[in-house]
Amino acid sequence: MTIQGASENLLCDWIRPHGAGDAPRSILGLWRSLLLAVLCMQPAAAMAEDQVINNWCNQLGARLRSVSAAACRTEPFVVAAERTTKGNALMMRDFPESAKGGAPNAKHILVIGGIHGDELTSVSIVFRWMSWMSQPEAKPFHWRVIPVANPDGLLAKPSTRVNANGVDINRNFQTPDWTNDAQNYWVKRTNSDPRRNPGQAAGSETETRWLESVVEEFKPDLIITIHAPYNLLDYDGSVPEPTRFGRLLLNRLGVYPGSMGNYGGVYKQIPVITIELPNATSMPSRTDQHIMWEDMLKWIGRNFTPS
Repeated sequence: MTIQGASENLLCDWIRPHGAGDAPRSILGLWRSLLLAVLCMQPAAAMAEDQVINNWCNQLGARLRSVSAAACRTEPFVVAAERTTKGNALMMRDFPESAKGGAPNAKHILVIGGIHGDELTSVSIVFRWMSWMSQPEAKPFHWRVIPVANPDGLLAKPSTRVNANGVDINRNFQTPDWTNDAQNYWVKRTNSDPRRNPGQAAGSETETRWLESVVEEFKPDLIITIHAPYNLLDYDGSVPEPTRFGRLLLNRLGVYPGSMGNYGGVYKQIPVITIELPNATSMPSRTDQHIMWEDMLKWIGRNFTPS
């Protein structure tokens, strides 16, 4: 505990027995109540948030061989107010931690892993790239990273593509064609495959609405989503397309009602790269991961220079 923290605790211990817990009967009592609220409740809230992050990191460390719970706990994650159906936390992390510390007019890049909970490598590689985001090549950009967009699916036993409500988040975004096409596409093109259930309404899921709110608030210039196991690059956007990141070659798959490519790349006019890793449970080699990262940075540098 820091000296400052110890001082706050001593002050809180003095305030509580002197009437702050009772209805204030005097001006002094009122001031004690205000001091208790300002000085004592905020540290408790901060401690509660730290515990949420610790628990989240411990769960990820236990689920993913390539993610260290101890290293995860050192990251300054921001805990969203929203919770999933199972009560799991939704987290994000910015690089630099404060936008004021970044390059002037830095382009905003949103990185999302784990939209599908059974694509474990899509989460692991985000943590690997986070360890490289403070390097000089990445510093010209303001990154916002969401390692696990579907924690309920990831932490299920076994992990599931869909969330706890059985909805595929990547078919639930509020795209203009959702109402007319999403259910018909699901029934006719996938034979009502439960792994691709778009939900009862566009944006019906907490995870979807939260991701949409992050897009609205962060205003990314580029969205990168990581999936597996199709071993390719997909792209929706107006800037020149990438042809390869490492071993992954461009192969446009098209957009689907309610998909992120449709929501971001078509509806919001934000370029969306979809990285499909070759395996959902086995990571690419460290060399392949790094080449993929370097190729991605080079493409971003060519097409998203500060204005």
